[in-house]
Amino acid sequence: MTVTNLTGMVEFILLGFSDFPSRQGILFGIFLVIYMSVLIGNGLIITITKVDPALQTPMYFFLGNFSFLEICYTSVTLPRMLMNLWTRKRNISLLACAVQLGFLLILGGTECPLLGVMAYDRYVAICKPLNYPLIMNHRVCVQLVVASWVSGVPVQIGQTYQIFSLSFCGSNKLNHVFCDIHPLFKVACGDISLNEFSVYADAVLFAMVPFLLIIASYVKIISTILKLPSATGRSKAFSTCSSHLTVVALFFGSAIIMNLRPKSIHAEGTDKILALFYTIVTPMFNPLMYSLRNEDVIAAMKKVIPKTLSSNFFSSLPPHPPPFGRKFVS
Repeated sequence: MTVTNLTGMVEFILLGFSDFPSRQGILFGIFLVIYMSVLIGNGLIITITKVDPALQTPMYFFLGNFSFLEICYTSVTLPRMLMNLWTRKRNISLLACAVQLGFLLILGGTECPLLGVMAYDRYVAICKPLNYPLIMNHRVCVQLVVASWVSGVPVQIGQTYQIFSLSFCGSNKLNHVFCDIHPLFKVACGDISLNEFSVYADAVLFAMVPFLLIIASYVKIISTILKLPSATGRSKAFSTCSSHLTVVALFFGSAIIMNLRPKSIHAEGTDKILALFYTIVTPMFNPLMYSLRNEDVIAAMKKVIPKTLSSNFFSSLPPHPPPFGRKFVS
């Protein structure tokens, strides 16, 4: 087969779910519902952590930032997927592909440290409760969040530049649902071993290191909880950690399987499912896990939602003129 150098090409074609042409409408509906669920659920979490005085604590400060990150993460991929499913046009320009991959790497490189910060917060709260207000003061919380957001930006931008400096040959079709590293490597020509090593090093630095820190934190947390004399205290302590542990398991489990598998066992169908899982499914379940399993969040929602609905109802009513034509003076 003749190999054509496509270094100067202007676009890729994302095959996505082209194998199921008759189900494009159904898939569009499913992903639209998922996206709306992500926006509404995480938006509600952000709102209640800002307006409810009972949630003005480091734990919910980090949760609000995490929910904002989840909205950004899904917004990088889902709108484009919805457009492709609706229009049946799957082409994406080289620049748009690079921008999408860059934001995916930056946001993914932010999510891992932020999950580590949330684990550290639980460690201090449970293992060092007397020093918790001093250690996790507002200034430290802001610094930890900012560090999570900006620490990986230069590395991820460099990683993106390195990938798109490759020569692409053969086909410009990416058998994936969005621009990702492994599909791009499959259409690259020449020696990409250095690029692959860079990707694995990046995964170790921004995924495995935070994951190991989370594991170490929870080993300490669980050992401390088991020493509590009260069964009620143990149950309450476990409940404050269970939601975060579930998110960690879902995100890191799928991401590790996706990115650290040997190249020889990469299957395109499995890659699509795993990619959708950690970029879309986890952000959708995040609000459910933190609301359904957290009494403080449920109580805040019961206060905020009726007020919001009431405010929207009265604001939608048409204005009435003052009685007897008299004007009210403010």
